[in-house]
Amino acid sequence: MPSIAASARNLAHGRSTSTEHAEQPGQPEQKQQKQTITLRPGPLTPAEVVAVARYGAPVTIPKETLEAVAATRRRVEELAADPTPVYGISTGFGALARRHIPAESRAQLQRSLVRSHAAGSGPEVEREVIRALMLLRLSTLCTGRTGVRPVVVETYAALLNSGITPIVHEYGSLGCSGDLAPLAHCALVLMGEGRARNAQGEEVSVPEALAKAGIEPLELREKEGLALINGTDGMLGQLCLALADLETLATTSDIAVAMTLEGLLGTLAVFDADLQDLRPHPGQAASAANVRAVAEGSPLLAAAAAEFSQNQVQDAYSVRCAPQVAGGFRDTLEHARAVAQRELAAAVDNPVVALDGRVTSNGNFHGAPVAYVLDFLAIVAADLASISERRTDRFLDAARNRGLPAFLAGDPGVDSGHMIAQYTQAGIVSELKRLAAPASVDSIPSSAMQEDHVSMGWAAARKLRRVVDGLTRVLAVEVLTAARATQMREGEPARGTSAAIAALREGVPGAGEDRFLAPEIEYAVDLVRFGALVAAVERAVGELK
Repeated sequence: MPSIAASARNLAHGRSTSTEHAEQPGQPEQKQQKQTITLRPGPLTPAEVVAVARYGAPVTIPKETLEAVAATRRRVEELAADPTPVYGISTGFGALARRHIPAESRAQLQRSLVRSHAAGSGPEVEREVIRALMLLRLSTLCTGRTGVRPVVVETYAALLNSGITPIVHEYGSLGCSGDLAPLAHCALVLMGEGRARNAQGEEVSVPEALAKAGIEPLELREKEGLALINGTDGMLGQLCLALADLETLATTSDIAVAMTLEGLLGTLAVFDADLQDLRPHPGQAASAANVRAVAEGSPLLAAAAAEFSQNQVQDAYSVRCAPQVAGGFRDTLEHARAVAQRELAAAVDNPVVALDGRVTSNGNFHGAPVAYVLDFLAIVAADLASISERRTDRFLDAARNRGLPAFLAGDPGVDSGHMIAQYTQAGIVSELKRLAAPASVDSIPSSAMQEDHVSMGWAAARKLRRVVDGLTRVLAVEVLTAARATQMREGEPARGTSAAIAALREGVPGAGEDRFLAPEIEYAVDLVRFGALVAAVERAVGELK
């Protein structure tokens, strides 16, 4: 089954779902007509979120969606005319909800809400995260449960399609009442205010950028400011992006294990399918199957089998137990994907226009379900990085690497080989362990104790992005080291391993005297990050799990 990342690329560029066309580092992507993502009341998929956020797929709003939005809006306008106060329509917000707002002040109420809540601080958030956040807020508006006018939906879609990206900051969301500050910064741009960048990443005047794109700034009415800022969209968008990346890294980890197994002259026997069946976790079975597929038919392992059975007997845990660790990682991904899909089917707003027409407060904006899985993913990613670093370290120790030079150096003592590459791995792994501490166990009351328990889901999402980057780099160093070690052996590696080494050798030379190592690591990082390593191996052995 194609990964979220592969499906997203293909959705964005109008291709069939296949890994055959994964981009190589440094190779420009072919210009193709991007496939449009249609926003109907039904849920988006994680792949569609990634297609729009990362690859720029455009969105369109069909007529029936706009009609459903208009029908709900009529109910909001009825309540706005009623003298009885209704939260979010004719009252203040949060701890100020008891104040009734007269009709002539309600447009100002919505503008003030957005301006005051656009209170983010710190570094800018990545463009793909902001686009994911915008898409998911737009998707919720399209459910017809938020009570906005059709023009709000159309303007939001136009802003997203224009490539104009609001500037959003690192700090400002507690993950409850939604990602308030990040969403408010986006809503401010819809109003023709705030700060934004164009499609080329240059900061531009918001009024001028909207005018150039033919977008009329919104004049907000009852309920609309609240509907634009009240959702879990930032943390959910980052979850969808992380799932795409972590799926690729799960397969990359299995490839790295197969390469390390060959480089250390280990045994493939412990990865046999019947042994995995004795402990029937689906992720474990998939991981072991991938290792078998990549290392299958290895002349190098076959030649070393007799010596292994006589003198080695067993591989270390970091090799032998790789499917158990990577399998737990995969199964956690499946749980997180299930949570993401449920959240993508949600209409998160407060108050919400229910199917029977009543406008009612609720607690669906609380980010706990998403925050938990963001933290779970940080934990398992840190551990996958940890076991990868331990495998790399075995290559560098002459007492444990089964006959290879110390540190895989060309001339040990004169050369240091990959000694410091492992230091880099170790530093990253240590950082990932710190980032694995869950954000979702913390809560700081806000809004005069009205909002007295919050999820910290945005913080969980932000640290997970750092964890994904760290895991990518750790696996890249293992791949780089295993390729070097394997080519120091006499004999041929398996077809799958050979494909991985060949992809690496397009930009990184083999063993020799010491040279500037950082660019070689970065080349390997790009091979891993963009899925090119997985694509190269799959061309040789078929689709991996």
